[in-house]
Amino acid sequence: MSVNVENLEHNMAKLTFTVSAADLEKAMQAAYQKNKGKFSVPGFRKGHVPRAIIEKMYGKMVFFEDAVNEVLPEAYEAAVKESGVEVVSRPDINLAGAPEPGKDIDFTATVALKPPVTLGEYKGMEVDKAEVSVSDEDVDKEIETERNKNSVMNSVERPAQLTDQVVIDYLGEIDGVPFEGGADKDFSLLLGSHTFIEGFEEQLVGAVAGEQRDVSVTFPAEYHAAELAGKPAVFHVTVKEVKEKVLPELNDEFASDVSEFETLEEYRADVRAKLEKRAADAAKTAKENAAVEKAVANAEIDIPQPMIDSQAQTMLDDYLMRMEQQGISREMFFQYSGQTEDKMLEDIRPDAERRIRSRLTLEAIAAAEGLVATDEDVDKEIEDMAKAYGMDVERLRPILGEDTIESLRHDAVVKKAIDLVAEAAKEV
Repeated sequence: MSVNVENLEHNMAKLTFTVSAADLEKAMQAAYQKNKGKFSVPGFRKGHVPRAIIEKMYGKMVFFEDAVNEVLPEAYEAAVKESGVEVVSRPDINLAGAPEPGKDIDFTATVALKPPVTLGEYKGMEVDKAEVSVSDEDVDKEIETERNKNSVMNSVERPAQLTDQVVIDYLGEIDGVPFEGGADKDFSLLLGSHTFIEGFEEQLVGAVAGEQRDVSVTFPAEYHAAELAGKPAVFHVTVKEVKEKVLPELNDEFASDVSEFETLEEYRADVRAKLEKRAADAAKTAKENAAVEKAVANAEIDIPQPMIDSQAQTMLDDYLMRMEQQGISREMFFQYSGQTEDKMLEDIRPDAERRIRSRLTLEAIAAAEGLVATDEDVDKEIEDMAKAYGMDVERLRPILGEDTIESLRHDAVVKKAIDLVAEAAKEV
């Protein structure tokens, strides 16, 4: 294959490559076999019309589009490989002239190339020193959180208070007409949690078990269900039970229940040690982020816009995939959030550019310093991945492809660059 590379401004390039007449003919024959059942011609059984007859009736290029779709991906990949350029965006592919039957056909692919990086200062930069301290109040707050996790809800006969839980039946109406999704039975609601529409929970304060109350609220103007947004509603509520939160006593028994320690004193010491470790890790991360941010700011990179667009699209697709894993389809997400894909991509692009700029800078530092990843480094990346997915390392390793292993090796090198920049930074 013959490939011509024309370098354009801002690290863009145009690749011109050729699909041979023989390859195109093979793809057109495959397209004919795939689509011949769609044509009806008098005198022939459906699916048995000769290709020559179809092309005579519908034109020589009737199967051209399907043939191109078949042959183009492989031809483009081969062109990129032969050109030796590092493409970092989706290609914009076009015909380079009018196609003719039986002739080679030229295509152009406009692509973004990985931009070069001109490094500035990245060693010995000054960064703010993060304080690493844990107070008695911090320890008390952490233990209080654990007490809340181990609390129980007991029924009470007194009126409901904020922080109580009420079990309710409710029916919502707008202008006296029930609306979809506005009713439930035996629903447990923690007063003060802001689970319901603003003002709903507060109107149940003072209610007792068996009481019925009408709660008047107005749906927010930006409410996800457009037919309810901004409208006043009345909920007919029956309070069936009032429960209060009871915290466990703060003693040795509590400590042994929630930890491996027998005494409250030992448990407190362990909580402090973990908080100190967490604070030290946070300080280390803050130093790394500050040092890398300065190194990135000192580097010069002309990032092509399609590279940013591709990164933004990847980030959005990853986010929407996580939503789908939670049972929320793309269509549902856009409907309920009131967002559009174009608007979200616009909002994501600045972060996408920051990620690209940071990654390219760190890669350039790694190259300048001759940093490489050992097999042990890759093993550590695999162990971290297995831990994140809750899998056994020996089960995960065999299913990782070469591309994933290479990506993990690359990640390990980037982490070494981060460590180098952070360790060389001066805290002031």
